[in-house]
Amino acid sequence: MKELNEEEALYKAAAYCSLAEHCSSEVSEKLDGWGVSSDSKRRILERLVAEKYLDENRYCRFFIHDKLKYDKWGRHKIAQALWMKKIPSEISAPLLEEIDEDEYRSVLRSLLESKRRTLSARNKYEMSGKLIRFALGRGFEMDEIRRCVAIKETDDWVDA
Repeated sequence: MKELNEEEALYKAAAYCSLAEHCSSEVSEKLDGWGVSSDSKRRILERLVAEKYLDENRYCRFFIHDKLKYDKWGRHKIAQALWMKKIPSEISAPLLEEIDEDEYRSVLRSLLESKRRTLSARNKYEMSGKLIRFALGRGFEMDEIRRCVAIKETDDWVDA
C-alpha cells in the first residue's frame, strides 16, 4: 500500500471518524497503518479534535452506554477496555460514576436470570457460586452481584 500524504490521510481519517465514534488511539493506529509520519499524525489528530471528529468524552460516554446495554458488561470490564484504548481515567472515571444504578442492577439481574436457566447445580450454594463467578467475569462488583444473587455476607457456605 502506498503511503498517504498528510492531506490524504486527514481526509481518510475524517471519513473513518464520520462512520462511527472512534478514540484517538484507534485513529492513531489507522494512521500508523497508512504510513503517516509521527509529526503528520500529531497534526492530523489535533485537527480532528479541533473539528470535533474526535472527542474522547463523547467516545467514552457512547462506549460505556453500548457495553452496558448491549454487551452487558460491568464497570470493571468497561474500565479495563477503556484503559486498553488509552482513554485517561480522568475522562472515564467520572463517566463510569454517571451510570444509572437502577439500569445497572437491571442489566445484572437479567444477565443472571438468563444464565441461571442454563446452569445446573446440586444446591443453591453451588448455583450461587457459579453465578457469582460468571458475573465477576463480566466485570460487575461483588456487592452488586450479592444483592442480585440474594446472598448476604453473613451467610455460611455449606459444603454439599
